[in-house]
Amino acid sequence: MGPCRLELPIDHFRLLGVSPAGDTQTVLRTLAQRLDRAPDQGFTTETLLVRSRLLQESADLLSDPLRRGAYEAELTAVAAGDAAVPALEISSSHEVAGLLLLLEADQAQEAFDLACRCLQPPQAPALGSSREADLTLVAALACQKAADEACGRRHFEAAVRLLQQGLQLLQRMGQVPEWRQRLAQDLDRLTPYLVLDLLSRELTAQQKRAEGLTLLEQLVQRRGGLEGDGDPSFSSDEFQAFFKQIRGFLTVQEQVDLFSRWGDAGSAAADFLASIALTASGFVQRKPERIAAAHERLMDSGRSGIEPLLANLDLLLGEVDSALETFATGAGPELQDWAARQSPDPLGQLCAYCRDWLGRDVLPGYRDLDAEADLEAYFSDRDVVAWVEREDRRLGRDFSQAGTIDPIQGLNEPSPALDSFASNDHPLPDPSSTGAFPDPDDDLDLAPLSWTLPDLSGISPARLGERLRNLSLRLPQRSTAIPWITAMAALVLLVAAGGWALRQRQSATSATHSTNTTHSTNATRVVPLTVQPANPAAAPLATAPKPAGSGPVADSRDTTTLRALDTATPDNSQLRQLLNSWLTTKAAVLAGAEVPDQLDQIAREPAIDRLRQERRSDATSGQHKVLHVEIADLTLAESAASRIAVHATLRYSDETLDASGNVIRRTPPTQLSNAYIFGRDGGRWRLVASHSLH
Repeated sequence: MGPCRLELPIDHFRLLGVSPAGDTQTVLRTLAQRLDRAPDQGFTTETLLVRSRLLQESADLLSDPLRRGAYEAELTAVAAGDAAVPALEISSSHEVAGLLLLLEADQAQEAFDLACRCLQPPQAPALGSSREADLTLVAALACQKAADEACGRRHFEAAVRLLQQGLQLLQRMGQVPEWRQRLAQDLDRLTPYLVLDLLSRELTAQQKRAEGLTLLEQLVQRRGGLEGDGDPSFSSDEFQAFFKQIRGFLTVQEQVDLFSRWGDAGSAAADFLASIALTASGFVQRKPERIAAAHERLMDSGRSGIEPLLANLDLLLGEVDSALETFATGAGPELQDWAARQSPDPLGQLCAYCRDWLGRDVLPGYRDLDAEADLEAYFSDRDVVAWVEREDRRLGRDFSQAGTIDPIQGLNEPSPALDSFASNDHPLPDPSSTGAFPDPDDDLDLAPLSWTLPDLSGISPARLGERLRNLSLRLPQRSTAIPWITAMAALVLLVAAGGWALRQRQSATSATHSTNTTHSTNATRVVPLTVQPANPAAAPLATAPKPAGSGPVADSRDTTTLRALDTATPDNSQLRQLLNSWLTTKAAVLAGAEVPDQLDQIAREPAIDRLRQERRSDATSGQHKVLHVEIADLTLAESAASRIAVHATLRYSDETLDASGNVIRRTPPTQLSNAYIFGRDGGRWRLVASHSLH
């Protein structure tokens, strides 16, 4: 292409905006409409006249049968070539109008690239000329539109790069100041999306994640901290919803580092979150010194009502006497009543509360953690034992006269899969509303995040979870298992643990008996799906045989089970089928299958994302699960035009297998009572959230 010619990557049909099948009348009618609807962004009269001339030339060619036939033959020949695309060659005097038409044909990226090229020497127009002004305006319009299109595809990094390039170009040209301001505002608005994009990358993408962390810190600093409101382009509600999203993409160490820095800078909310992250890190990595640092942060905060949390930290540090005293004096009546129902022994009560707190408020919400609140395993770890013994010697404590007792064995703890079926992974949003972030098309209703730290005194674990939920701490329900703490503590706990194990055996016997009897006609069974143990991530699925007397079976490989429910007022059987489809598909995915493309027909994206994360976590550990879930009963609890709540009784058991097919964890048959929330959008009912009714 010579310096006086410009090739537009477009043909006459797309330039005019007509289909290749359109007749002459369609061509002429479209031409009249395009001429009547000239752009009004401020282009010069000369550019608009050239635009009309180019449109007229395309219409003349396409309305002449002979010329059109020859042109269509050329297009066919071009299409048959390798990597060839049709193009229109225009003179440089027509380039602005050509780029404008390219932009109108929804080829914003190409229009922006060509405009940037035309503004570079030697093609650059004379300074201060109308051609320079029009070219710069085309570049601004194309840049914004191309960035919007990239956002629509969720390519936020590409959108930000486009806006940065466009802003630099406009600053260099010194033209259209109002468009420089618009692009700068768009760039600010996209920063949170870019942060999410970068931090959602794999952990191996260290450079991208580091860039995301830097942008996150700049975002928080611009606001004046977590509690600040100094960024007019990012409202408090939007920022709080964004922060809830972002925590799940951060590792525990990243949260420790970020929240510690922000807490040291004066943020009370960040200081509290830093103590939670330190506790999670210390518990999972078996580093009591981190828990001690969390204890110190909480103590230094000077807040009232945190005595129950300090008691938990004392317990994890082996300070049993201090933990019992702090809990006894700091727990309110409601919390004490709850604890008394867990065990008759004060130490058993504290252990139950500590395990509940860890499982609900501490361990969930990190990119790289997937751990259970197993106190027995924690206190059996040699590094923890060594740290406690060192502290005993340093403080002059002597427990040498206390006998030694082996850790309680044989407690068949429920697997994490049970938690995913019996937990309230997320607050229950209103399906009829949408969240302000991260995308207007997402069906999220993220309640405003209160940065005022709650008063934690006298609150039961369930109520405590509701209050801490406002700090975006995920709260899955955990079963209670009594651990051994120290040699002296094990003596006290042995009786309580024996009773717990007896109840578990009785529950398992009862559930097994119930499973072996003939099911009632309203029971729906979710058939377990097994995976070849040699390669659980890729092995084919095999459906287990349908047991005699069971209800209808849903096979997750059958796409008919993922049909959308579009009845305005579904009955009980339709809701049962919808729930059964979700549970069956979930069982298949946790067994190693891919998430079906059609799953969004019956569940919203947040629920699907949580399922993907759970499966990725299992795959990373070389594990998969075989679930047995049966809907024993389903009752309608709430019904509205866009929201339905049902209460379901589930018969549940599972097995967790390693890569060799060996069972490493098993949940005996048990009964769950869950609530499931369905929302209606676009005429379809889809799963929104679930939570335990216990």
